[in-house]
Amino acid sequence: MKYYLFASLLFLWVCASQQQQQQILVPEKLVVQNPCVSKQTCGECIQTPTCAWCSQPNFGNGTRVKRCFQPEGTERSKFQCKREHIVNPDNVYTVLHAKQLTKAREGYESVQVHPQRVSLKLRIAEAYRFTMDYAQAEDYPVDLYYLMDLSKSMEDDKDKLSELGDLLAQAMQNITSNFRLGFGSFVDKVVMPYVSTVPKKLQAPCDGCEAPYGFHNHMKLDVNTAKFAGEVKKAAVSGNLDAPEGGFDAIMQAVVCREQIGWREKARRLLVFSTDAGFHYAGDGKLGGIVKPNDGECHIDEFGKYTHSTLQDYPSISQVNLKVKQNAINVIFAVTANQINIYDKLKDNIEGASAGTLSEDSSNVVDLVRDQYNKISSSVEIKDNATSAVKVTYYSSCLTPGPLKQTSKCDGLKVGTKVSFVVEIEVTSCPKDRKEWNQILHIYPVGINESLIVDLEMLCDCPCENPGNPGFKQNAKECSYSGTYKCGVCECDDSHFGRKCECNSENAHGTKDLTSSCRPDNYTTVDCSGRGSCVCGVCECEARQNPDEHISGPFCECDNFSCDRHNGLLCAGADHGTCVCGTCQCNAGWTGKACDCKISQDTCIPPGGGEICSGKGSCECGVCKCHEDPEKGRYFGRYCEKCNTCTGRCNEFKECVQCQVYKTGSFDEEECMQNCSFVPSVVDVVEADEDKDEYLCRFYDEDDCRFAYVYAWDENGKIVVRAQEQRDCPPQIYILGKFELFHINVVLFYTFFSRFSD
Repeated sequence: MKYYLFASLLFLWVCASQQQQQQILVPEKLVVQNPCVSKQTCGECIQTPTCAWCSQPNFGNGTRVKRCFQPEGTERSKFQCKREHIVNPDNVYTVLHAKQLTKAREGYESVQVHPQRVSLKLRIAEAYRFTMDYAQAEDYPVDLYYLMDLSKSMEDDKDKLSELGDLLAQAMQNITSNFRLGFGSFVDKVVMPYVSTVPKKLQAPCDGCEAPYGFHNHMKLDVNTAKFAGEVKKAAVSGNLDAPEGGFDAIMQAVVCREQIGWREKARRLLVFSTDAGFHYAGDGKLGGIVKPNDGECHIDEFGKYTHSTLQDYPSISQVNLKVKQNAINVIFAVTANQINIYDKLKDNIEGASAGTLSEDSSNVVDLVRDQYNKISSSVEIKDNATSAVKVTYYSSCLTPGPLKQTSKCDGLKVGTKVSFVVEIEVTSCPKDRKEWNQILHIYPVGINESLIVDLEMLCDCPCENPGNPGFKQNAKECSYSGTYKCGVCECDDSHFGRKCECNSENAHGTKDLTSSCRPDNYTTVDCSGRGSCVCGVCECEARQNPDEHISGPFCECDNFSCDRHNGLLCAGADHGTCVCGTCQCNAGWTGKACDCKISQDTCIPPGGGEICSGKGSCECGVCKCHEDPEKGRYFGRYCEKCNTCTGRCNEFKECVQCQVYKTGSFDEEECMQNCSFVPSVVDVVEADEDKDEYLCRFYDEDDCRFAYVYAWDENGKIVVRAQEQRDCPPQIYILGKFELFHINVVLFYTFFSRFSD
């Protein structure tokens, strides 16, 4: 019982919600069908896809014709906006710089991105696609800066790196002849609790250790790679107290100090970060009394030392990521096995970063760097600096033939292999600040200091809305000298309103807010139901394209075209009813929401009379809705006269079919003429057509012959019978007498016995 009650309440709530939506949302039906009709200014109009604006003066001759329309439709031909006054800007794509992709040659710069600069004028919510190509240049320059943790636990790693320095340089020179190598180290901030501030410990925190420091740039990037091993060997280890190190300080300085480190403008930049410990990040500096946030600037003195280690906090992960992106650097985390999990997670938050496992003594550093470089160089990932108002999507088939798929990354590239990306740019909304309507968008391969620059201009307003255009007039006569004339419409000052700013809000009718009289109640926020304009406190309803359609009512709440339809006809057609204020008013004899139901129940009475729907159903809208019997099941048929176990009127028509078609049955010729009101048609085979509501009858007569016929009613309610021409009778069999049968049996027995004896 409780489930039934819950279902009933839910049903009533849904019905009430639908009814309420129908009452409230009638005006919005038009907006769904045509998104242009609600736009009041040229800027709003062209920000809506498929819409155009008519800036023609006196457009519509004073009628409430909408200036914002769909040019692909019939609106312009209806109201004849002159072509020179139609504002319908197209998206414009122009290539500004497009050097072809080239390999690096002596004396020439390589080009890995094509094109290099384009301009794009783009309307709102209209995506535009163009193609961008990338190819890795041959012998492209590589800058590799090795940043190493030189706390005491990394002493054996330093010694091994010193031994393998030449092998590292050789391995990279096999990849590119244009290779430079640099070296830097870090420990941590020289304050408690990171290092011991006991004077003795500040000089030598451990045996064989030098004084602790934050970051030291030992060797600027240099083509003299032989110098690398010597600098590594000279660098002394130091010590600290806690497990995490100050690696983030070192990464920040190594990235942003481009001149001090020696990063080249046109080179693939690699920063190898080697450690066996975790890292401090933003907020940890408070433990040492350092509260000033990291400023992300370069602070290296002439000796290569980081000067602000004790003055500002560690950088955050997002700060590191931002600077890595801005400087197009690939960070390779070469860490020991006990730290690889944390750095695997860290690399996912730093653009272009990767991580590899370093052996306990760093003996595999050459293989690790070479493998990570190959991974980096064999793939390309496209990124951009788009703001929240711009959506950029990438599509590519990469190196495989076939359709495009949505992706910004392709793998398996080799030197010289070209891969194309289809770039789709869409402006989702116009920023509030007009200065942001023109943006410079950078689309770049991660880790490569080359990019495609897009000069993006968002088409958020119309030329006639700006001073200097003929369609722009301040204190215009067209606006009663109380507003600005823009693109054919008035923008009134604060004290006036109306289509021509003819209404004064300060003194008209003694009230400041005349628009309240254009709304039916205090809860409604839309004037004139969204289908008209409030002019001095009175609604002027808009005109329709179809001259037979009208919007009316004190709040433009009524119309004669949004009523229910039947078979595509409003109120089932003029013969059935008329649409008045969104509701069908039915003619005599008709009812229902769309006037599609007959009031008369004559069509539910079987021909020849009887009960409505044969007493087995109810007449709804002139059609029988049949009931269900617990024993016989559901009734069916035009008049609910049928069921799976019912004979219908078969018995009633049986004798007439027999006497007229087969000359059999209980009626003689005279009784047949007197009692039969129909004449059956004769066919070879009788079949009932359920779609025509025909009923099939089968009987056996006194000769044990089966005959069949169907009956139905024509459009005038007359009975129509179709009978099978021939009855199906059993074949005749001649029966032998007893004596003859006995005689035959004796002869057969004698013949069979004689042959058997022989």
